[in-house]
Amino acid sequence: MTIDEAKEAEIRRLHFAEHWKIGTIATQLGLHHDAVERVLGLGKGARSRPVVRDAEAAVSEAPLPLRGYEAFVIETLTQYPRLRATRLYDMLVERGYEGSVRTVRRHVRLVRPAPKSEAFLRVEPLIAEQAQVDWAYVGKLRVAGGTRQLWAFVMVLSYSRAIWGELVLDLSASSLRRSLVRACCYFGGATRQWLFDNPKTVVLERHGDAVRFHPDLLALAGQLRVAPRLCAVRKPQQKGKVERAIRFLRDRFFAARTIRDLDRGNAELLVFLDEIANVRPHPRWPERRVDQVLAEERTRLLALPDPLPETDLVEPVPVDKTAFVHFDGNRYSAPSIHHGKTLMLVADDTTVRLSDGGTEVARHVRCWGRHQSIEAPEHRAELLDHKRAAREAKGRDRLGVAIPGFEILQERWVEAGRNVGFMTAKALRLLDLYGVEILGAAAREAIARGTHDPGALAVLCEERRRAADAPVPVDIDLGAHVPDRDVVPHDLESYDAQR
Repeated sequence: MTIDEAKEAEIRRLHFAEHWKIGTIATQLGLHHDAVERVLGLGKGARSRPVVRDAEAAVSEAPLPLRGYEAFVIETLTQYPRLRATRLYDMLVERGYEGSVRTVRRHVRLVRPAPKSEAFLRVEPLIAEQAQVDWAYVGKLRVAGGTRQLWAFVMVLSYSRAIWGELVLDLSASSLRRSLVRACCYFGGATRQWLFDNPKTVVLERHGDAVRFHPDLLALAGQLRVAPRLCAVRKPQQKGKVERAIRFLRDRFFAARTIRDLDRGNAELLVFLDEIANVRPHPRWPERRVDQVLAEERTRLLALPDPLPETDLVEPVPVDKTAFVHFDGNRYSAPSIHHGKTLMLVADDTTVRLSDGGTEVARHVRCWGRHQSIEAPEHRAELLDHKRAAREAKGRDRLGVAIPGFEILQERWVEAGRNVGFMTAKALRLLDLYGVEILGAAAREAIARGTHDPGALAVLCEERRRAADAPVPVDIDLGAHVPDRDVVPHDLESYDAQR
């Protein structure tokens, strides 16, 4: 809004001579308060007055209550240019200042040193030269046994601006290796450089330009013939392409979207990348799409080795006396004959395997919860065969072993104040009637619906039995005095012969 000089003079007179408030001036003159603040030098777009830098100018500019404190103000702001005016006011009061904080604010606005501006050099990358890598925090994901932080791994090719990403629950070095190899497979090759920030999974130590990279990252980079590079500390603008890609994903993909399942979330993210992110106009050449530039860049990427580098986590683990190994906060069962030994654990983001001398002895689905016991039924059966005096598993243990994830229903029983023993007995009866497959599917649907009542579980089991056209389960209780006997069928024609 343009204001003529006469009105600007009137605004200054009303404010500084008559001491009218900004809102009063704006109302009486029919102006917006931003325009009044701009004229007075208080709002956005206001012309900044010259910064007072020497003592003589400070004396002439300082209001009367601040006379005598000008040198102290200048010296303090020179040493701490971002110091708040209110903190400076407290320091002045301790030194005898009797004026108001508003006076200090006005004076500080005039004498505060101007911030140093930094000039940026725009660098256009060569084709297939660099890929930028970073992670973005997405939120928390509920898993069996608790919640885990959910992250998005993002890689951007600097030349084509093509994006690849995946959702991960782990920020370890092995997770980084998996994501890097998957990204290279998606792009069809590797660039000559990977540009990272400074997380511990990438760099173990850094002193200036002296860097010690994580050995797992160096091993992978050597196999793919890629040179890892680091941004300067607290210089995120050096990897601005991946930062903008993460902002793009936050605005276009993660906004108003709730991730409840890791596999489904990754499938939706891949569709988004293929159909939206990588077909957008290229920022540098708007007449071309990102996928078109990516097709050009693919011809210059480094070829991937065959076979691909191994990315699994491999480490020795001891087997305790209960025939379990401990990994990532959980317990995984092993054959009882290996108790007291040391096995080799091989883990990726979906599977945990145990091997003895190169022979696989156990395989489990990886659990991302905490304090969970993952036990294979055959391992317990083997233990019971070897230890006849071993006590049979409790009902809750039996349900947990037979149906992975059943602990979520048990937690809901406790939270709802239900009788856990009664609820467990009901669930065991359903297990005996319908079997593991039907009860397992019904339990997963009940968990997804947020219910935990055995009655609803029984209804879901019956729906699945009817859909599978399975026989009607019959619960026959013959009592403890009737022994179980096998009935041998015989030819019924003998009845006709007797008649």
